[in-house]
Amino acid sequence: MKLAKVNYQTNFTYRTYLRIFIFNMKKKLKVAVIFNEANPELYVKDPDKNLADADFVPYFEVEELTPIEEYQVMAKRLRSKGVDAYTLNIKDDIDILLKNIKKHKPDVVFNFVEIFKDDSRLEMNMVGLLELLGIPYTGAPPMALANCQSKVLAKRLLNAVGVKTPQFMVIREEKKQYRHKLNFPLIIKPAFEDASVGIENESIVKNNRELKERINYILKYFAQPALVEEFIEGRELNLAIMGDKEPVALPISEIDFTEMPGHLHNIVSYQAKWDPHHESYHKTIPICPAELPKRIEKKAKDIAIKAFRTMNCRDYARVDMRLSADNKLYVLEVNPNPDLTEGAGFMRSAETSGLKYTTALKKIIYLAWKRRKKK
Repeated sequence: MKLAKVNYQTNFTYRTYLRIFIFNMKKKLKVAVIFNEANPELYVKDPDKNLADADFVPYFEVEELTPIEEYQVMAKRLRSKGVDAYTLNIKDDIDILLKNIKKHKPDVVFNFVEIFKDDSRLEMNMVGLLELLGIPYTGAPPMALANCQSKVLAKRLLNAVGVKTPQFMVIREEKKQYRHKLNFPLIIKPAFEDASVGIENESIVKNNRELKERINYILKYFAQPALVEEFIEGRELNLAIMGDKEPVALPISEIDFTEMPGHLHNIVSYQAKWDPHHESYHKTIPICPAELPKRIEKKAKDIAIKAFRTMNCRDYARVDMRLSADNKLYVLEVNPNPDLTEGAGFMRSAETSGLKYTTALKKIIYLAWKRRKKK
């Protein structure tokens, strides 16, 4: 969990708009916070890892909670605000889910299932099951999850409606050489992963030799196509979007790379996101709200909402962009159901808008409940 200083800017009208649904909700909802950690015993903290021994100066205080502990904290916080919330780990077993739903009859499922049987492409099937059961759930529907997970399809859908993304090509099988018309430097990613999986410092390549090595690594290690994109030098912006039929762009957060050492590229790698003992974790510093010209801020928010709608997202999502030196905006990813850890990512923007953590969670829950009422 990154614990950065946040510059809080509030707007009463805007804050009131976001909270209005919460105050209209009188029913005490039963909410199942559902996730899938098939091997919870693997979350063992390494006593030999100590930030005091690092060869760099840490920026963040680190409170290392396992994902399971984070879900438990979330449920506890919701209970403290009048929501009958409980956690459920389905452990790669559909029967656990079905039996629990039959027994406890939750009003809403807060869906955090991102993988099943070690296959992230089955994520959409889990919400498809909830659709069949008629249970309201938070976040994106099946097709949105499927379309966003396929980075190639997502880029094609966005480009079709005029949303600019970096130029790219897709490699599906190993070759002796990879002919292309792209401009170096390039960044290579697995085509069907999220949460920066497969994105490392070595993902940035500057010549055809490095390109071939990284493509072959992705093809072999991840057993899926490699997405090759032109790397956009510039500022990285995270736009949190909240809502369903009327989505709202929250204050823009920027990843500050000015402290990044020369041996690391200015990217939010897997290590920068998830490894508090890695130097890049402490050199990717969030600034919220980002200092941007009003024209750029408005354009970025308009693009993010358009991307949100194009990909059929709902409730909450994060759109990641790059702002190039010539002030062009490129969408890198549309992330449905992003991380909701307090103080990080999506919630950083929500908190900057004036929404307290549990208020934001309750709004997401109510958006799901509201859909049931409409049905």
